Amino acid sequence: MNQYQLIALDMDGTLLNSKKEISPGCKAAIEKALAAGKDVVLSTGRCRPELTEFRELIPGLRYVNCTSGAMVYDFQEQRVIYSNTMDIPTVKEIFLLARKEEAMLHILDEKSIEQTNQLAHIELYGMGPYKELHARTVEAHDDLYGFYMANPWPIEKINLYHKSPESRDRTKERILAAGLPVEMVHAESSSLELTATGVDKGVGLTKLCEALGIPVSASIAVGDADNDLSVLRTAGLAVAMGNALDSVKAVSDVTVADCDHDGCAEAIYKYLLG
Repeated sequence: MNQYQLIALDMDGTLLNSKKEISPGCKAAIEKALAAGKDVVLSTGRCRPELTEFRELIPGLRYVNCTSGAMVYDFQEQRVIYSNTMDIPTVKEIFLLARKEEAMLHILDEKSIEQTNQLAHIELYGMGPYKELHARTVEAHDDLYGFYMANPWPIEKINLYHKSPESRDRTKERILAAGLPVEMVHAESSSLELTATGVDKGVGLTKLCEALGIPVSASIAVGDADNDLSVLRTAGLAVAMGNALDSVKAVSDVTVADCDHDGCAEAIYKYLLG
């Protein structure tokens, strides 16, 4: 019997190809794994509203380790398995610091929320490839800063999109100087992803395995970028995509094809289904 019961798939650059789509080959592989009683998990920095269309494409996708590990969720039972959010004072301070660089604010939580005028020019912040996704999934406010300050709540994740890597570095330095209890990860060309201290995809995978009664050693993780390093180090088998960063390949046990050549399907057939 195959020793692996669960596979956690990163999305952008991993499960999704360059067109931000799940290929027919990967879709078929996931459906075969689910039919065989295996657990296929979306392990992603995206939030729940950004996953709806993919769950509609593959209805059997039940569990997500999303917002970079801040939320582990069971869509079938509409149940939170684990969450770790940033508190209100921390979020308010992040928003204040982001304004110094005129960074684009993105709240990732039960809703995906951005500011109307920034969303209209998202390509200026290095996020052009995601414009259609955001247009479909985001709740837009004319004054997001004012909206949040008047109606604050703990948040799973905040993305700050900057116009340059140098601008991102300045925001990061200010957050470090303020001593805020957050994890910071670089993404895209000039984005900064923020979650509560102790949040990462590896923790999310561990919490999900505990809830399902599966040893973490019986899990596989597949990824391509630095925000996947924690889950790759946690899983029983670490799989790097062919298009993965060298840092990802260095910590992985095996490498499969790239995201445009069904690398995730290869990982499922070769290692999960064996």
